[in-house]
Amino acid sequence: MEKAINKKRAKLSRDMIETAAFEVIEREGLIGFSMRKLAQALGCEAMSIYHHYPSQAHLFEALVERLICELEIPPDDLPWRHRAKAVVSDYRAMARAHPAFAPFLVTYRMNSPRCLKWLDGVIGLFEDGGFGKERSARMFRALGYYLMGAILDETAGYARGPSAVTTVDDEQLRREFPYVAAAGTYFSTGEFDKTFEMGLDMLLDEMEREVAGNGQLGLSGVRQKP
Repeated sequence: MEKAINKKRAKLSRDMIETAAFEVIEREGLIGFSMRKLAQALGCEAMSIYHHYPSQAHLFEALVERLICELEIPPDDLPWRHRAKAVVSDYRAMARAHPAFAPFLVTYRMNSPRCLKWLDGVIGLFEDGGFGKERSARMFRALGYYLMGAILDETAGYARGPSAVTTVDDEQLRREFPYVAAAGTYFSTGEFDKTFEMGLDMLLDEMEREVAGNGQLGLSGVRQKP
């Protein structure tokens, strides 16, 4: 019996466990996930998983690292604005590809070496913009607020539909709440990308104006008027 268990454990890899974990999370949600359900999906005993990951926290850290390590920092020979948009867009696309895991991902404080390497590259990218250390750090955080808020809304918030128990029908909505009814056209999931890009461009435009005001080249590589 012990030999059979050891044989099963030998066949189990971290890649298999992590791939299955993402599938279980997307099917069951974060609240519904458990190591027992993961073991069932893998056709093994939970102890076989614990041989690779001592706890669920270790497993989830590995899942975060797996996603973050797929991201790249664009080369510094590209215009700064292009690099910033690429970093933001790539992270958003990665998070939206794992909607059930996204709330954990965006609220997870990344302090493992592999995650810190990516984070260090992103903060360095902001310093490349010519804002100075303090301003770069604050702009990185401000843009992060926008990005994380959008991801939460697009995966666990508005995209999931009404939260209220008491709702109104379309006729009442148009009659009593006309502004909400009119705006609703632009709130649909099909409009997420356009709205996100608009907000991102507004943030980057303001950053570009600040750099230009200091007499430096704009973030697009062109000197702008203040």
